[in-house]
Amino acid sequence: MSVAKIALLLFPFGAGAMSVNVFFASLIGSWVGLPVLSATWSMILGSAIGGPTTWIFSRHIRALMEQANGID
Repeated sequence: MSVAKIALLLFPFGAGAMSVNVFFASLIGSWVGLPVLSATWSMILGSAIGGPTTWIFSRHIRALMEQANGID
């Protein structure tokens, strides 16, 4: 399975995780006077950040698959 296919399969999970992280970071930022992001903005920013992070994680998963198959 290629890195691109793995990334496409994992993107919803990566974008969701990043969206939650962005929202909680905005909650922590509210302690110092920053605004709390809405769910929509959290999802938009989470999707933008989730793309590259999912790609990096997919490359790691692919490397583990190759190591398990002894392809090193």
